Amino acid sequence: MSSIATERPSKREAEVLALLQLRLTNAEIAERLFISVRTVESHVSSLLRKYGVADRFDLTALARPAAGDSTTPGGRMSGLPDPRTAFVGREREREAVLAALAHRRLVTLLGPGGVGKTRLAGAVGAAAAPTFPLGGVFVDLVPVRDDFVVQAVATALGVTEQVQQPLLAAITDRLGRGRTLLVLDNCEHLLDPVAGLVERILSACPEVTVLATSRERLAVPGEQVVPVGPLPLGTDAVTLFHDRARAADPEFDGDPAVVAELCARLDGMPLAIELAAARSASLGAAGLLAALDDVLLLLAGGRAADRRHRSLRAVVGWSHDLLDDDERLLLRRLAVFVGSFDLPAAVAVTDVGAPGAVADLLGRLADKSLLVPERGAVSRWRLLDTVRAFAAERLTAAGEEPALRERHLCWAAETAVALRGHPADRCREEFRAVADDLRAALTNCPPGPSPLAHQLARALGHLAYVHRFLLEAAAHFERAAAHAPAPGDAVPDLRHAADCIVTATNCSPQAFRHLLAAAEGARAAGDGDARALALTRAVELANRFNAEPAAEIPQQRLRELLGQATAAGTVGKPTVAAGLTLANAWTASGRCDPDPRLAAAALAAARAAGDPVLISASLDAVGGAAGRAGRLREAHRVTGERIALLPELSRDDPSAGVEIVDAVHMAATWAIAAGDLPAALAAAERVYRDDLVSNHPYASASKLIPALALTGRFNEALRHTEAMWAGWCRAGRPAAPWLWLAVLAAALACGLLGDGERFGLWRARALEVTGLAAPEQVPNFVAFLAFVDARVAVHTPRTDAAAALVMRVFGSESQGRYGPYARAAAAELAVVAGLPDGADRLAAAAPDGAENDWAAACLRRAAGRLHHDEDALAASIRAWERIDARFERACTLLLLPERAAEGRAELVELTRR
Repeated sequence: MSSIATERPSKREAEVLALLQLRLTNAEIAERLFISVRTVESHVSSLLRKYGVADRFDLTALARPAAGDSTTPGGRMSGLPDPRTAFVGREREREAVLAALAHRRLVTLLGPGGVGKTRLAGAVGAAAAPTFPLGGVFVDLVPVRDDFVVQAVATALGVTEQVQQPLLAAITDRLGRGRTLLVLDNCEHLLDPVAGLVERILSACPEVTVLATSRERLAVPGEQVVPVGPLPLGTDAVTLFHDRARAADPEFDGDPAVVAELCARLDGMPLAIELAAARSASLGAAGLLAALDDVLLLLAGGRAADRRHRSLRAVVGWSHDLLDDDERLLLRRLAVFVGSFDLPAAVAVTDVGAPGAVADLLGRLADKSLLVPERGAVSRWRLLDTVRAFAAERLTAAGEEPALRERHLCWAAETAVALRGHPADRCREEFRAVADDLRAALTNCPPGPSPLAHQLARALGHLAYVHRFLLEAAAHFERAAAHAPAPGDAVPDLRHAADCIVTATNCSPQAFRHLLAAAEGARAAGDGDARALALTRAVELANRFNAEPAAEIPQQRLRELLGQATAAGTVGKPTVAAGLTLANAWTASGRCDPDPRLAAAALAAARAAGDPVLISASLDAVGGAAGRAGRLREAHRVTGERIALLPELSRDDPSAGVEIVDAVHMAATWAIAAGDLPAALAAAERVYRDDLVSNHPYASASKLIPALALTGRFNEALRHTEAMWAGWCRAGRPAAPWLWLAVLAAALACGLLGDGERFGLWRARALEVTGLAAPEQVPNFVAFLAFVDARVAVHTPRTDAAAALVMRVFGSESQGRYGPYARAAAAELAVVAGLPDGADRLAAAAPDGAENDWAAACLRRAAGRLHHDEDALAASIRAWERIDARFERACTLLLLPERAAEGRAELVELTRR
């Protein structure tokens, strides 16, 4: 990754770059700078070009030095808790941990609750971050439950799921880009999922270091444990007491001997000392010692470690007993929250009084160090884990837990529904603040029908989708269906679950099962139209998205389901008619190819229904049918209609996600197939920007690289290729049959740059990414490979094997959408090599010029070569200019004596970039 810009960023771009460091979204940056989101997108695209990096995460790594914030190398630590008080002592432990981090990749701070592991980890993280070029992130796991550890880390990193990229893969890709520090705080209640995550990260990301805090070892190979014990009694413990006591009473001046004795009785435990110091204003040091004496005396005689545990518990209990009734009532009821909470949440859930009274109680508990205030635009509080555990016991003992769980569920459902109504950019921080509690409230619901649980799960599904946790959203929608009060209520939930799965995975088996379940729910509810729509969608998606051979569903089965849909639905209803016709289009041929006549009929029906999702799906069928018939320009044009339809598709609605993702990808695919390179580049950049598909470690770049290579931006294409390849390797080298086009485009770039070694390397890698044994299994692969070989042979020139290569191209019956490239390049090779059938090859390839702009320009040049026709060469130059194929234009200029110098100069400039 290069960190030197070829052009200096503008002042506004530097501001955008600085805000990228804060991991803000484009919408959040726009709000900060009072500009439009589209303007931010433009600045980000410009910065990517100027710095020659692959994506916004690489820009984030450049943000500090580029924005002028600091000349010191290294990163920053995000997510560090606001300490609010001074960090006291721990110099020895701090140095030991920093030394361990320099040599070990997993370091765990081990100690009991209340000993100060979190404060030490925060101090170490802040000190260590400058030594990590990509900085680090601090993740608080206290409010997190087993199923959401990955989401917690992803949220802290600012990554989301992308199409065909699970969330864990997004995390490892983000962390795998360079030296990064990941701090995982409070792991003890999540040992198994945290250990699994850490093992995966350390394996996939060789430059990542993990610092964990826990009451137990993670037991991951290579773990180095640094014990964290109580503070030294004569020094740091006393200093801590004085510091916290003076925060409560600036005039505090306790007898040093009494304070030392007090700290000794508290075993030097920081939390116990802080709780005691919070009472110093009212009791004084001597009064504190006397009050604690009876409580602590009961602990004498036990083993040291156990006594410390018990002493902390006793001090928490003592502090609790000193509270008045209202304070005790609020404290135990606040234990129902797993994360932080604001005043309205505390009022709604605890039911202890009006907002003013609750605010006063919260302030009093914070003054006594039983609550931790959190700074922000909205005042929030949280319970320390030790205090929460104590309060939860009191809640259970009081017999109030069932009622509080119900109130918590009511609040969670109302909060989730309210957040769902907010725009995505507005609710982002609000959702992050409450997400753990919303998830916990749903997890605590018993199985079975429940209107509140159903409401919460459905809203959570939408919120997770909006925040691009796609598979989590699917799981919430599945949970919503399980809690639905009636079968008909589950139908939209199951459909949304299916939509999320297809959007995330581009494959349909599980989605197919959800749609069948939705159809069954509609049948039970007596809704024939809903049943018909669920069945037709199942049939359509089964044939549209069948990327995995094992996922294919027998066509006979699909025709049976289509028959059931026809019998169930109101055929005259526009949406039902459109769905039925579209499903028929995908099954009529008996294979996974849409029937052109039925596809056109489905499009007409969808337009009559006015449903943009159905219209987009029908356009895909029409375009797919055209493309398979070799009508590449028509397929390209139809996909342009899908892109024009995008503003009508809600980005927050799972039912539209499938179409948005497919449209942006297919726009790039068919633009390349038609040789319309400006449109291909624009579509690829849209893929790169779209929040549903962008920032994928390799898929996003795979659309960009062919367009860059074909336009002659070779070095830019190769920079993206290296990043794409590294991302694919970090993901574990999964079979990615759609990646070969970009890899072959990289081979083309190397071949035309004259780099024979890298040409051979990328050419060999193209088959590797497919996961296939032989290229013959993919006609499109064979055609584009032949094109690359032919075009490089023309340029080299190496014509010794020209006859065999030309025969290979023209002797093949099926060459898919890239046949025009192969035939045009092979025809030109026949001419350059002086083969006797050169004119015949040109004539045979002539129809390809009608379907592909690149082929048309190439055939004009080949004709000019054959007939020494300068007019044909000039026409070729104009054709190259129209599609911005700069390298090809320069090569053609070389063939005109009076413009050859211009061509040589352009080639030098192009190969230098």
